[in-house]
Amino acid sequence: MIKERYLLLMLAVTQFTHIVDFMIVMPLGAQFMELFDITPGQFSWIVSVYALSAGIIGFFGAMYIDRYDRKKVLLACYLGFTIGTFACALSNGFLFFLITRAFTGMFGGVLGALVLAIVADITPLERRGKSMGLIMTAFSVASVVGVPISLWLAAYFNWRAPFIVVGILAFIMMLLLYRFMPSMTKHLKNVSSKQAPIQVLKNVANDPNQLRALFFSIILILGHFTIIPFIAPYMELNIGFSKYEIPYIYFVGGILTAILLPIAGRLSDKYGHVRIFLISSVFALFSIYAITNLPPVSIIIAIIVTSSYFVVSSGRNVPATTMVTSVVSSKNRASFMSLRASANQFALFLGSLIAGMIIDTNEDGSLLHYEYVGYVAIVMSIISMIISRRLILKS
Repeated sequence: MIKERYLLLMLAVTQFTHIVDFMIVMPLGAQFMELFDITPGQFSWIVSVYALSAGIIGFFGAMYIDRYDRKKVLLACYLGFTIGTFACALSNGFLFFLITRAFTGMFGGVLGALVLAIVADITPLERRGKSMGLIMTAFSVASVVGVPISLWLAAYFNWRAPFIVVGILAFIMMLLLYRFMPSMTKHLKNVSSKQAPIQVLKNVANDPNQLRALFFSIILILGHFTIIPFIAPYMELNIGFSKYEIPYIYFVGGILTAILLPIAGRLSDKYGHVRIFLISSVFALFSIYAITNLPPVSIIIAIIVTSSYFVVSSGRNVPATTMVTSVVSSKNRASFMSLRASANQFALFLGSLIAGMIIDTNEDGSLLHYEYVGYVAIVMSIISMIISRRLILKS
């Protein structure tokens, strides 16, 4: 049987492909707005339609996901995700691209939730923070390797190239999972895993702790994804980055988070998940204000500011994710995590739309009112800190 650390590595690579596919759209925002001749509000739909689709499918999928072998569901979602990614590369025009992003989101959202559920299933709570840190390092690696390479491909070839490369990598990874990942059916031994679909929703609705965990996730995402979609366009249109320099933001920020995320996981296991989350969130408040109120500065200063945000926001997500996966037992974990992913995707959808409605363009093409988006994110972050202290961790 494959060793736990190798399975975690495979899941981390799976998460990497999913994250790169989602992330690459945002730093290409300025190019998409010019290529498709669209407004910031329309661009926010490109980002948010992925989340809306993932949220809808995740909601209904949560009612059934715990009734099947985790491996089979993972492979089915990965296949749909891979097809959707290739379809994005073949898109021709704003509307078709919007449709293909929605199709990809149908599978990508459940895929990400299922990976986290599997990680929680195979690692006990006392070292789950470390495992989550490894899986969430995929975000850092995506920033260090995936996004810069994707942006380089887009700059020197065309915008379709990154989607083709990610699709090929996802296909290869899907074959490896099929060959080496064992079936995961331990949760099926529980009678409750075969409960009626509507009972899944009732279980969550009747558990105040799970409801708090869902609300905690939603608020945290709102505090995160109101500002994320427009970081790269703001740096390019307001600060003065060229499309060739944008990758530096993700490269430097990704290196730092790749180094620090595993440390955040170990600190979370040692000193308490809530405590590390609160400390990281305090630093995040200052970082959010800095990045959304940044005046024209040198590229070095801008990279320092953006990197600080990547580090603290990712750092708080490690204990936050560990906390959320620990409010429910393994027999219902995938269902709960799918519901949580669905709620997160709706929050991401809402956050992107809020940002798109607030932000406007100046006569010179620069973005206006980004600071107001930052204030919304700060309020959401403070609320998430309050809720985190009321979560009860089980297993």
